[in-house]
Amino acid sequence: MTIFRADKNFERFEDVTPSLLKKENVKLLLCDLDNTLRLHSEKEPADELQEWIKDCHAAGVKVVIISNNGRKKMMQKFCEPINVPCVWWAKKPMSKKLTEAMDKYKTPPEYTVMLGDKWSTDVLAAKFAGVRAWKVEHRRSVV
Repeated sequence: MTIFRADKNFERFEDVTPSLLKKENVKLLLCDLDNTLRLHSEKEPADELQEWIKDCHAAGVKVVIISNNGRKKMMQKFCEPINVPCVWWAKKPMSKKLTEAMDKYKTPPEYTVMLGDKWSTDVLAAKFAGVRAWKVEHRRSVV
């Protein structure tokens, strides 16, 4: 069934380039946090994440982090320096928080993508919200 399959697959978030986002007509990029944009153990945004976010913003793409992580203060502390709004305790695969983000930023589903590392939460939430699901490999530390 296609509901369990991502529309695109990538090795890592950095492979989702601003030029690809423009080509795919993405205006709103909803991103999972843990093991998608950062290792679960990272307390601060890595330099490559900060640069990627800046590049996305420069390309006219709004980035919003939508996470099942329930630690509000940690999420805010992580997201503030990179100037990205965050939604914690999203309860994915339920799609309510994705739909709320689209409403808040006045972006219809055809211009929205959910980027995450798990089919059981991120991909399904995207499919339930009627947006494209892009999947990255589970983030690992570089040895």
